[in-house]
Amino acid sequence: MEQVIIIGAGPCGLSAACELQKYNINPLIIDKGCVVNSIYHFPTFMQFFSTPELIEIGDVPFTTIQDKPSRHEGLNYYRMIAERKKLRIQTYEKVTSVINDEAYFRVLTEDRFGKLHQYEAKNVIIATGYYDNPNLLNIPGENLSKVSHYFKEAHPYQGRKVAVIGLKNSAVDAAMELQRCGAEVLVIHRKDYISNSVKKWVRPLFESLIEKGKINMLWNSEVNEIKEQSIVIEQNGIKHEFENDFVFAMTGYHPDHSFIESMGVKFNKETGAPRFSEETMETNVKGLYVAGVLAAGNDANAIFIENGRFHGKIIAKDIFERRN
Repeated sequence: MEQVIIIGAGPCGLSAACELQKYNINPLIIDKGCVVNSIYHFPTFMQFFSTPELIEIGDVPFTTIQDKPSRHEGLNYYRMIAERKKLRIQTYEKVTSVINDEAYFRVLTEDRFGKLHQYEAKNVIIATGYYDNPNLLNIPGENLSKVSHYFKEAHPYQGRKVAVIGLKNSAVDAAMELQRCGAEVLVIHRKDYISNSVKKWVRPLFESLIEKGKINMLWNSEVNEIKEQSIVIEQNGIKHEFENDFVFAMTGYHPDHSFIESMGVKFNKETGAPRFSEETMETNVKGLYVAGVLAAGNDANAIFIENGRFHGKIIAKDIFERRN
């Protein structure tokens, strides 16, 4: 019987494990991918929005060469945390369900070989994030192979006509890198302005590329259809069709509510957030906690590593006090 099982080996899950260790609780962490799987799938040359001290965990300093750490430095740092803290992590094992037997939880999993496993735990922490669930456009052609909701790097798209849908940080970064690598970039945005959430040091560079005509910007526009060799866009009530080779739909991501809803967790219909106590992070199901972006509901930008890393401290304290 485990005292605690943490589902998700992202920064918030690792942080919770480090905090539990302070109370001599050594949790088992289970993740369907690798350690910090979401960060691994970020763009190859991505830089964090935050400075290193704002995303460090486990009381271990995060030192970097530049002011903003890179994805590569982030992977090294969190991997080092896992090794230094000797965290018990089982990767490439997917949790298929969590069954509440009142006295304890049964956690059912399937490993990468298709073998089924079962664990028992007095407490479960869900720290699964949201990066695996893109916000779909729900338009014809979205399932074509040339369409992706994830951007890795720009090299393969030199000389190609590439459309980027959206205008948050991920979309801006993708558009700029694609332009640097020689792609013909078209950015489609349904509003007529750039959000204030776009990184301050990036925004002027992006605006300059638009002004110089190096990036073709379509404001007040929405994509109606994606075809094999073109893309249909409606702007101010008028439809246009552009030649197109590839599409990056950078429309954001959302947490998987159905996963914890199946465990008996209730949701706020207005916010999409699970019901939990802000003092303990415990949901309406006793012994079941949420950590990280999952607690944010529909507003996925409200919680990220900077503030989600502190959830573990709250949860660990509550579990320790109840045990004693």
